[in-house]
Amino acid sequence: MTKELSNTITELSNMKKTPKTLYYRGDLELLKKRKVSIVGTRKPSKYTNLITHKIAIELKNRDVAVISGGAIGVDAIAHKAASSENTIAVVANGLDIKYPAINKKLLDEIEKNGLVLSAYKDGEKARNYTFVQRNEIVVALGEVLIVTQADEKSGSLTSVKYALEMGKKVYTIPHRLNESLGTLKLVEKGLIEVIYDLDKFLDRFGKVKKVEDEFTLFLNSFPSYEEAISKYSNKIFEYELEGKIKIENGKVFLI
Repeated sequence: MTKELSNTITELSNMKKTPKTLYYRGDLELLKKRKVSIVGTRKPSKYTNLITHKIAIELKNRDVAVISGGAIGVDAIAHKAASSENTIAVVANGLDIKYPAINKKLLDEIEKNGLVLSAYKDGEKARNYTFVQRNEIVVALGEVLIVTQADEKSGSLTSVKYALEMGKKVYTIPHRLNESLGTLKLVEKGLIEVIYDLDKFLDRFGKVKKVEDEFTLFLNSFPSYEEAISKYSNKIFEYELEGKIKIENGKVFLI
């Protein structure tokens, strides 16, 4: 059920025009956490996919909420990697509408476990100007903005503009020649910074919180790969990506 936010969100005071009303579904407690905004192209490279996933996972491991715009591409990657209970999606339409439709399952999960925000009441469809305001809200909520990939005409560059106007730091990741030319030109102008040392960048948000959770206990039983995938497919992918597990002779081992 869509609810109207009764209290103002302090971070939104940085916006040129603060929304008169915000609507939400989910857990408002996420707004009390440290927060980082991650945006980018709807068609990321495999490399961008990998690094976006890594950044979002590591922020989650430091109890930092990840904010994005619920779109396909970088947005969806960031939301999924941060896990639904640790992410905030800001959408450009009424919360009763799931847009884009391909992300319906993802948005439903975030509503259930995390937080979805909108400046638009139920029934309102997304339009050009609503995406612009959505982008500004995403930027305003985060301590910093990370744009993992953006071409020269990418809408993510509007987000960079808002962040710089708000006095926020903007970061991107290193890319190959002729890739992510939008961020490359901003780097050349000295407007945004490149994350060359990911661990050093992430450590400013605190150290990883080590918790002996159910998944860790499961891994300590040396399960088969098939059993691990059937029970914890997302976690297995995450731990493989981070180099925390190894798979030998059909068994999964913590490193």
